[in-house]
Amino acid sequence: MVHTGGSEAVAELIQMGYISLLFAGNGLAAHDIEYALYGTSLGVRLSDNAHVPGGHTNHLRAINTIRKVGSIAAAVKAGILTQGIMYTCVTNDIPFVLAGSIRDDGPLPEVITDVVTAVDILRREVQGVDLVLVLGSTLHAVAIGNILPAAARLVMVDINPAALTKLSDRGSFQSVGIVSDVGLLLRQLAEALPPEG
Repeated sequence: MVHTGGSEAVAELIQMGYISLLFAGNGLAAHDIEYALYGTSLGVRLSDNAHVPGGHTNHLRAINTIRKVGSIAAAVKAGILTQGIMYTCVTNDIPFVLAGSIRDDGPLPEVITDVVTAVDILRREVQGVDLVLVLGSTLHAVAIGNILPAAARLVMVDINPAALTKLSDRGSFQSVGIVSDVGLLLRQLAEALPPEG
């Protein structure tokens, strides 16, 4: 999961023009929105790592807030959602595909709960993509590796070396793995790259 510095770096990379499509699950979107609305992730206030009384329900409050207005885009338009990765996708017209799983709370309205439909949409969206950056998500890495054209490069960043091995063992020969903290790498990447022009 990408939080605080990492999520701010992803938003900055979107604004800089380096991200043209976001593929994630309900978890990334829900926790990004939870952080944007409440400053917490799974009940922990990220500014000082303090446990917030009742904060463990904030992700459900965040999901219900979005469901109440109908969509992430509607929450942005209403001024409810004013920061974060999902906000930046909406305000920069960056398409996102949120693929669901049976583990999802909610889920958010945009989450595609039919996995076959999600894969079909993702296959369509990745046409012409030449570089994919997979951040701390073994399951999504394998999924994207399975549908990515062989000419597209894939860079996976994960703190767990075994996750990188899993991807390459599945036959994604065009992948490169970086063992690193995702948030740290993203902050360094956002600082090092010039704005797209």
